[in-house]
This record gives sequence, structure tokens and C-alpha cells, in this order.
Amino acid sequence: MKNLEGKTAVVTGGNSGIGYAAAKELKEQGASVIITGRRKDALELAAAELGVTGIVADQGQVSAIGELANAAADQFGKVDILFINAGVLGMGSVENATEEVFDNVIDINFKGAYFTLSKFIPFLSEGASVVFLSSNTASMNGAESSIYSSGKAALNSVMRIAAVELAPRKIRVNAVSPGPTETAIMGKAGFEGDQLDAIKSWVIDRVPLKKMGDAGDVAKMVAYLSGDGAKFITGSEFVMDGGMSL
Repeated sequence: MKNLEGKTAVVTGGNSGIGYAAAKELKEQGASVIITGRRKDALELAAAELGVTGIVADQGQVSAIGELANAAADQFGKVDILFINAGVLGMGSVENATEEVFDNVIDINFKGAYFTLSKFIPFLSEGASVVFLSSNTASMNGAESSIYSSGKAALNSVMRIAAVELAPRKIRVNAVSPGPTETAIMGKAGFEGDQLDAIKSWVIDRVPLKKMGDAGDVAKMVAYLSGDGAKFITGSEFVMDGGMSL
């Protein structure tokens, strides 16, 4: 169904994982889609596969975010859908935390996401939809996750405040919080082989539905929140974790 016909969507971090799946779903529902990524080769490949526009942009650099917003507006005019998805993992105990890991995770996952919304606000159309990719860990207290989880919790707070601030323009702001999802992000974090299998097994054992999440399911939620069926939903977080946080 072409529920998003005539709309323009921007998906940050759209060259892989949940971002790629969301870009595919939004395009299939009729939207014109722009994806972003830091790696030029990977971005160009994904854009070609999806049949969408790719713009190289690093969400960890505020100046690059501003350039992205201007470029998207120059090419497509107003933006109707903004999916702020780009992010990285960063694990470790509070005691052994390093400033390097802290700055990298917070600069991309929180500061970068915050300023992506900030810089795009002037170019959002009346009644636009903004969706943050958060995480079920924002409301959980797992060891070794203090930096990542606190960044996502802060993002949820920004989401709710932005929903209030942008309501006069009928712009809706929501968050989707997946649990463990089958993407390449664990591999990018350095986990592979038996170690990766062991982590997946440990996680699945803690999910009541006994499975990993699917990026396509998250993509469908993003598309739903971007359409008219969700026109009375704002300031809400949608947890998609198979019951893990119960």
C-alpha cells in the first residue's frame, strides 16, 4: 500500500541494519527517501540497491548535520518524515569507562541525534513525523551498559519535550525502542564467531518470545508512525523487545 505517497523521508544511518530496512519500507510505501551514512562506498551501494538518494554525513559532527539538513532541503524542499537512526554501541563498566568510548557513544547517539532534530526543524513540513531510534535498554539496568543506556534514556527525554514544542506545527515526535535485533551492529562492535553466537544465545534466553527481533518489523513501526494512521500519536515510546524488559 502506498500510504506515504508524495512524502519525503530522511533516514540517518540508512546504509545498513534497521536504517536500511526502514528506508526500504518507506520507499515501498511511496515516499521519496534520502539515506545518510559516514562511509561513502557503503552508502552509495545501499542507495543503488534501494533506489534512493544517498548523502554522506557523519552524525557525530554537528557541522555535517547542518550541511545535511541544507542539502536535503535544497534537493527535496520540505521533509515530511525524519527517522533519526544512526548510532553505535559502547559497552563497559562504570569503573573501567574511558573518555574515548564515552565521547564516541554520546557524540553520535545523543548529541548527534539531538542536533539532527534541531537542524531539521526549520525544514520539517506542517504535520511531519519524527521518529528516534531508542532502545529497550533506556529503561533497563544491565551491567556494562551505562553509557549506551543513559544516552538512549536522555534521547527519550528530548523526544517528549520536542513533542510538546513542535505540537503547534502538528509535528509528531516519537521513539521506537527495539530489543536485541538481527543486524550487523554487534559485528561492528568487534563480536564475531563463537563469541557472537554465545551473546545471541544469552540474549534469546532472556526474551520471553525466545527470538531476536527483525529489522523489518521495526521498519514497519517507523512507517506506521510516519503515516496518517498515527496522526494522534506523539511523545510516545514504542518498545519492541519480545517482552525482554517485562
